[in-house]
Parts: sequence; C-alpha cells; structure tokens
Amino acid sequence: MITPKQYIHPEWSYSAVLYEMNVRQLTPEGNLRAAAEYLPSLQALGVDAIWLMPVYPIGVEGRKGSLGSYYSIKDYCAINPEFGTMEDFDYFVATAHSLGLKVLLDWVANHTARDAKWLKEKPADWYERESDGTAKVPWDWTDTAKLNYANRDVWRGQIKAMRFWVEEHNIDGFRCDMAMLVPIEFWQEASSILHSIKPDIFFLAEAEELNLFDRAFDASYAWEIHHLMCDIAGGARRVWDLRNTIYGDREKYPASAMRMMFTSNHDENSWSGSEFYRFGPALEVMTALTFLWEASLPLIYTGQEVGYDHSFAFFDRDTLPSLCPNDFTQRYRRLTALKHSQRALDSGERGGRIIEIENNAKDCMMTFVREKDDSRVVAILNLSPYTIHACFNTGIYAGEYFDAITGEQTTLPTYVERDIEPWGYTILYK
Repeated sequence: MITPKQYIHPEWSYSAVLYEMNVRQLTPEGNLRAAAEYLPSLQALGVDAIWLMPVYPIGVEGRKGSLGSYYSIKDYCAINPEFGTMEDFDYFVATAHSLGLKVLLDWVANHTARDAKWLKEKPADWYERESDGTAKVPWDWTDTAKLNYANRDVWRGQIKAMRFWVEEHNIDGFRCDMAMLVPIEFWQEASSILHSIKPDIFFLAEAEELNLFDRAFDASYAWEIHHLMCDIAGGARRVWDLRNTIYGDREKYPASAMRMMFTSNHDENSWSGSEFYRFGPALEVMTALTFLWEASLPLIYTGQEVGYDHSFAFFDRDTLPSLCPNDFTQRYRRLTALKHSQRALDSGERGGRIIEIENNAKDCMMTFVREKDDSRVVAILNLSPYTIHACFNTGIYAGEYFDAITGEQTTLPTYVERDIEPWGYTILYK
C-alpha cells in the first residue's frame, strides 16, 4: 500500500455524483448553449459536477467520421465551432455555477491532432518522431500525434494551457484522458501549480495506477471493478472475485483515494454497447452498486438518466431523441439523494468501510453495512441470475430503517430468511 502526501479533496467531492456530458449528442442543437438549458434538470437529478467531453477544435487531417473524435485536439485554448463560441462556454460555466454545479474539462495531454496548432508552431522535438520525421501515432489512433514528454517545454505548454481554463474561464477541475501514458512527474507538477491557483481544484485520472495518488489526482477510474461487474452480469465470474477487490484495494490504495464507478461512459457505450446490452437484467442492481461501493464516486453518462438503450456513434451526430424524465430518472434521483444524505457513503477517507454480513450464498450475494457516525446503510444484493433462499444474521444492525428506493419505513430483523429474486436488491438506511 502507498501512503503518499495528498492534497485535501474539495469539500463538494466527498458526496459527489458526476455526469459525463456528450454535448454533440445531448440536444438537437448539439451545442453548449442548448446544453446549458439542460443543467437545471441535472441539478434536480442530484448531479454535483459536469464532466464535459473535450470542447476544443477537432483536427481535419485523418478525421474519423463526419465530425471527428473529441480526442483529436487542434487547439487547447479554443472552442470547437460545432459547440459554439468561447462566450457560449463561459455562459455554460456561469449557468452551472449559479446552480451549484462544478465543471470539469476533459484534458488530453498525451497527444494532439495531426494538424494541431503546436505541430505547426512549435519545434519538432515537441513531438515524438518516426525515422522519416513525421510525428508518431500513438497506438492505432491515426488521427493523433504523440507529444514528447522528454521535452520539458511540452510540460510548460500543457500547464500554461490548463491555467488558461482555470484562470480565465473558472473551471473546477480536469478529467485527464489516458493519464498513465504521461509521466507522473508531469501530473505532480501540473497539480501543484494549479492547486496554488485554485486550492479546491479536482483531478480525475482515466487510469488506476497506484502512483496517480502521489500528489497528483483526487480520483481514478475503477476499471477493474467495472469489468468484474460486467463479467458477473454475463456469468463469466462470481461474486467472490468482486468481494476480493474490497480487501485488495484497501491494501493497494491510500484511504483518501476516490474511485470513479460506472455502468457506462463514452468508451463503454460507443465501443462495447449500451449498458443494457452489457449488463442485461443485472443493470439495476449494478447501478445501485456504483453508489454503494467503498470509495465510490458514481458516474452517470449522457442518456442514462432516461434509460436510453443505444450505443452512440462516436464521430457523427446521433442525438438523444428525448430527455423527458421517467422511471430511470426517478431511480437515479433516489440513489443520488441517498449518496448526499448518508455520510457513510462518502468517498475517500470520509466514508464508512464495507462491513460484510455473512450469508449462506456468498458466491451469489453480497450483504454488507457501511457506517459512519450516525449514518448507516445496509445493502442486500443478489448478484446472480438465480432466486436465492437467503439466510443471514444481522446482529447489531437489526432495527428500524427506511427503504432507499421505496421510501417506506421497514424493520430489519435479527435473523433474515427469505427468497430474493434474480438480481434483486434492497437498500436500507438509518
């Protein structure tokens, strides 16, 4: 386990729910002005911070599809005309802040577009080069060019661009794309400088390496847990494997580490299918689990709040047909309300640890408590496609509770014996 120095997390982040906004697909207009009009609905949903997918101009050289990849960036300090103007961006941020919402920018430090401003204006050694002098392509991302982090001028250029958005446009943090492909020392320097400008800035890494929490990031992805959840839903793994990550992660990560959990995001949705396809009938209980897990910072991706069963096109317009609230919206509202009201579910070191309640079907079920001060949440989860005749003793956790989904008052007896339907669950709170 590492125990590095860490910045103090922003106060809002401990009980936060994130929303990843795909501006291109969110509204018929597909721009920031229209997206800003949707922010009150996200506030009502219980969202605390908006992670905007990249808003910068997209390269033309090697462009994929009709509109290109968000992650092929031509200019770090400008707005994609597809989404509007810098004034529209400022309006979006101001609207979010007026509603108490934070705004996180998606930052792509590893590479730029192949016709990026920097490729034209900066010295050749700002990029890694092939033997013929052309900029290297990272992986198979043929619309991008790999930056050279052996050159400290690249570090300074990146940090200057990040400062632009913090100092001049008042953003609240960054989701950092493929953070493990960039030296940790760069992230440490960037984090130090930006914290000196805005002490409550927030850093989320699209990676889960342990060193990310060494003076760099507040939160990382929980990719391993996500894939375990998918495998359990598909019958390839059992609950033992998921349970073991609780104890394994406690040994690996510092207590302050926050882990972003999700059933979908832009990558999973576009390249692996919608959450309905990947989780099937397990979707509802797995969604609940992302709000209940130890250290979890839950994420809602564009369209999930209305149960849109669709895999978005990534490089073209593919607009949501409706954002009218429905049963999915109501379920998310209940889960976000639970997250906000129960300190036991706080992320990082503030939350309560998972305390398992022994049950008779540990390969299929998880029964646990999270408790902190006067807050207590009890979770009874059948993570299997079978009806389970469950038996377990609740001991000191027996008593009067409220059901987080129905809102009804209920009694948790000292001894529980009952059938639980496939993928069925109950969440109780004091």
